[in-house]
Amino acid sequence: MQAVIESSQSGQESHTWAAFASAPSREAFCRAWLAVQCSVVPDVLAGLLLLRDEDGGSYVPAAVWPDARKDLSYLTETAQQALSARRAAVLGVAAAERSRVASGSVYVAFPVEVDAELMGAVVLDLCARPEGLLQGVLRQLLWGAGWLEALLRRGRARRDRELLERAAIGLDLTHCVHEHEALDQAALALVNEFADKAGADRVSLGIEQRGRVRLRAISRTAWFDRKTQLVESIENAMEEAMDQEAAVAYPPADAVRGKVIVAQRDLAARAGAAAVLSVPLMSRGLAVGALTFERNQGPAFDTAAIELCRVVGELLGPALEAKAQADRWLHGRAVDALRKGWRVLSDPRRPALKLAALSIVAAFAFVAFVDGVFRINGKTVVEGAMQRAAVAPFQGYIAEALVRAGDTVRAGQLLAALDDRDLRLERVRWTSEKEQADRKYREALAKHDRSGSRILAAQLGQAEAQLALTDEKLARTRLVAPFDAVVVSGDLSQQLGAPVDQGKVLFELAPLDAYRVILQVDERDISYVQLGQSGELALTGLTGATLPFKVKAITSVSTPQEGRNFFRVEAHIAEVPVGVRPGMEGVGKIAVGERSLAWIWTRNFVNWVRISLWAWMP
Repeated sequence: MQAVIESSQSGQESHTWAAFASAPSREAFCRAWLAVQCSVVPDVLAGLLLLRDEDGGSYVPAAVWPDARKDLSYLTETAQQALSARRAAVLGVAAAERSRVASGSVYVAFPVEVDAELMGAVVLDLCARPEGLLQGVLRQLLWGAGWLEALLRRGRARRDRELLERAAIGLDLTHCVHEHEALDQAALALVNEFADKAGADRVSLGIEQRGRVRLRAISRTAWFDRKTQLVESIENAMEEAMDQEAAVAYPPADAVRGKVIVAQRDLAARAGAAAVLSVPLMSRGLAVGALTFERNQGPAFDTAAIELCRVVGELLGPALEAKAQADRWLHGRAVDALRKGWRVLSDPRRPALKLAALSIVAAFAFVAFVDGVFRINGKTVVEGAMQRAAVAPFQGYIAEALVRAGDTVRAGQLLAALDDRDLRLERVRWTSEKEQADRKYREALAKHDRSGSRILAAQLGQAEAQLALTDEKLARTRLVAPFDAVVVSGDLSQQLGAPVDQGKVLFELAPLDAYRVILQVDERDISYVQLGQSGELALTGLTGATLPFKVKAITSVSTPQEGRNFFRVEAHIAEVPVGVRPGMEGVGKIAVGERSLAWIWTRNFVNWVRISLWAWMP
């Protein structure tokens, strides 16, 4: 009996290897490969192979063993662990994991990678076994994954080869179009070349003109009669593809299924063609023409041929549109534009467009004859009328930092404090020396020692002076605000304990009740600005209202910005509302006077033309 079982198993294994060696497709290869792994690894209950789909977005089952109809969704958790960690995963060995697997089973997953790119995973449901035997299972999966990698590499090489062939054909056809200046010559050369590349008996090219497709070239045909029914059928097939902005084929292929193919079917019937394909020529998202392919016999256009023709159509669309525009005379293009505009305006179904045209004419008349306030615009920034610096009074270390840039402080409020421990010890020392000098001085007076008392009096005065100096330093360790202000700069919160040198600026303060406005005025407009002119300021942080101001100073120093020169203009804000802070930016407008709206909006262009003409003229 044992011999019969072994003979049966050997025959089944031989059949599995034979199916693996002669697999005709990728699906059959994956099924045979999984069957081989499950036959080589002992006591396998079920197997699942997951591979990434063509879009690369998710992993789908490529093979299931032993029965493709069996639900193996319970293995997805182990597969997810292997895919996330990008290494082998085992579920059910640890005691905490046994509740998550079937009784007497253990799940093993191994990722499949190609060139460090994760392509899928294989998961096996095994009978429980010691952890040492599981290492042999993982080694077998590692060795077996090499066959899958070879399959995936071949598929990737095939796709890359197809892309390269498609790109080469596209480049050849593009070069063919650019070899000729005239549109008709380029179109004829294109269809002749494309007929050989696409394996078509006839290729036709049409260009959109005045709302309809006009046939411009037919392969291997130097002249054709535009009034024939065949030409009309070809143009109808082209318009069908252009209206749908997609490739359409008859008989329909999977790549274009669901499209309207009435005109393609009519063309096939009239021309006696076995297969017809039309693809639009796209430029800037619009269909500017179409290509129609016909095969009198042989296979229909498959997905690869349709994709090739579609990509080439998108690639050649801009070039053919440019040649179609260049092929027309300038006056013809102008007349067509005017005719098209008049046709649109005279359309009774578009009253809104007529109203818009009348509104535009009225707007031009308004701009030409109505005066408006001429105002100079400029970027603005609010600065404090003055700024006070809070500096380190002596060398020391930062102990406290209570405020930082942007905070509002009151007069006498503590800004920061320096470490005063050394100064306090020094004060204790000088206090002690003062007391000792005072005691010795009194003893010398009691002994009537005049020379000694004078020396001790000097030492006492020195101790008192040093003590007063130490007290002054202690008082200056606390930096306080001299007035109500906003902290413009300075943030010591991240420098606690850091050393500072004497005279280092720790904070800059600006008062809350005195501001000035700085405007950056373009050099083209600075000649219109004068002292005393008024204007309005809109701040980015206070967009609900505008602030009036008056020009107080015009500096003669320019600052280059963005390729132009700007002059600094200072202005004064009469009333400062609540919420204004130094550093706020916005836009300021200086009122110059009344001018024509047309002059206001065209003055820069007119001045540029004048300068350009003056520079160009000898």
